[in-house]
Amino acid sequence: MRKPELAAVIAEKADLTKEKANIVLNAILDSITGALDEDTVTLVGFGTFEKRHRGARTGKNPQTGEPVKIKASNTVAFRPGKNLRDSVNVPAKPAKKK
Repeated sequence: MRKPELAAVIAEKADLTKEKANIVLNAILDSITGALDEDTVTLVGFGTFEKRHRGARTGKNPQTGEPVKIKASNTVAFRPGKNLRDSVNVPAKPAKKK
């Protein structure tokens, strides 16, 4: 599912126009992005977004095998909540016999 499809689902479920739903979705994403500068973002039952620091390290160029210095950077980690994990791990239904 891509962002426009998600906005369309929000519009349908919340009885909004697609334009309004897109504004809501952008506001949510901007809020999560902004909050990660300061803190973690926890959506109970869904999961937790957190900023993590990756230190500088030495990697290897896959084509030449030469060592390459990789700069330190920040990244975002996501830990799924129990409800999300449980919904993804539902056993598949057996196929019907013909």
